[in-house]
Amino acid sequence: MPTPEKKIRYAVVAGGQISQQAFMPGIRQTNNSELAALVTGDPVKADKLAGLYGIKAWSYEQYDELLKSGEIDAVYVATPNFMHTPFAVAALEAGIHVLLEKPMASSVEEAQEILAAQKKSGARLMIAYRLHHEPGNVEMFTRARAGDFGDLRTFTSVFAQNVAEENSRGHNGYWCGPVPDMGTYPLNAVRNLFGAEPTAVHAVGTKTGDRGFNFHDTVAVTLLFPAERTAQFTVSYATASAENFSLVGTDATIEASPCFMFGPSIGIAYKEITDEGEKEHTFQPVEQFGNETQYFSDCILNDREPEANGEEGLMDMRVLAAVETSLRTGETVTLPPASRSRHVDAGQALKLKPAKQPAEDEMINIVPQSK
Repeated sequence: MPTPEKKIRYAVVAGGQISQQAFMPGIRQTNNSELAALVTGDPVKADKLAGLYGIKAWSYEQYDELLKSGEIDAVYVATPNFMHTPFAVAALEAGIHVLLEKPMASSVEEAQEILAAQKKSGARLMIAYRLHHEPGNVEMFTRARAGDFGDLRTFTSVFAQNVAEENSRGHNGYWCGPVPDMGTYPLNAVRNLFGAEPTAVHAVGTKTGDRGFNFHDTVAVTLLFPAERTAQFTVSYATASAENFSLVGTDATIEASPCFMFGPSIGIAYKEITDEGEKEHTFQPVEQFGNETQYFSDCILNDREPEANGEEGLMDMRVLAAVETSLRTGETVTLPPASRSRHVDAGQALKLKPAKQPAEDEMINIVPQSK
C-alpha cells in the first residue's frame, strides 16, 4: 500500500500491559499512523519507553498541555476502565480523535458523556474492537448475517483465564472484573453474529474462596434476543485458560476456537458443521492492534465515521450494566428495544503482518496480568 502523505500522530495514554505488549509494537505495522507521545504517571516508564520508541513522555498533569500542543492528532486511551471518561472527554473537547479501549466506560452515564463530547466536537471516536478487523471474525459476522448458517437460534461461549489479584484488574471492582474485561468479547460477538440487540439479561456469579478478588470472579450470563434467540456466556478470572464459542443455526453449527485472543502465533479458526460434514476454516495470524489503528486512521484521513463508533460501545455498555444489576438483585433485567444501523462489513478485515510482542517479563514496570 502506498504511504499517505500524512500520518495520524497518536499519544498512548497509560503505559500498562496492553499498551506495551500490543498497541505500541502494533502501530509500527501500519502505513498511516505513528506513535508520537506517551502519557504516564510512572517516571521509569516515561524514561525507558520514550527512549525505546523515540517519543516524548508527558505526565498526567500535562495532559491538557499535550492536547493543545499541536504534536498529536489522536489518543489511544488504555487506562483502567474507570479512568476512561475524563481522558476521552478532554481529548474530544480539544478536537483530538480518540481510539478508546473497551469497555467504553464504567457506567452507561459515563458512556453517554463521552458520546455527547464527541457529537459536540466532531472529532472521531472509535471503540477498540480489534476483532472487527480480524479476517476470521469478520467472515463469521458477515456470513451469519447473510444467512449462510440458516436461521440463527442460539450462541454459547466460555472465555476464561487465571488473573493475578495484584494486577489492576484484580481489585478495582466489577468494572475492572471479568464481565466488562472478558465478557465484552462474547457479548460483542453474539450481537454482531445475530445483528440484533438483547432484550433481557440474567446473571449468576460466584467467588472462589481462596482468591482475593473484590467481585464475582466467575460469572454466567444468559441473554434473550428478538425472534426467540438466546445466548449464554461464562467468563472467569480464576480458572485455566479457555476460549471458544458455538453458534447454532437451522442449517449449520459453528464452533470457533481460538476466537477472541491476539498474538503473533494466534490465528482465528472455526469449524462449520452441516448434514454434509465438517469444514475447517483457518486464518493466518494478523496484527490485530495495527489493523484497528490502520482502519481508524484511514477514517480520520478520509473524514469517515468508523463502524465501531460510540454507539457500538454504548450498546455493549447497557448490557454490561444490566449484568451488574442482575448480579446485585438476582433478577432478570429487561432492556428497552434497540438497534444499530451500522454493522461490520467484509471490507473492514485487514491483514497486517503481526508485530513481535514483548513477554510479560520483558515489559517495563508492570504487574503481570497472568497469575
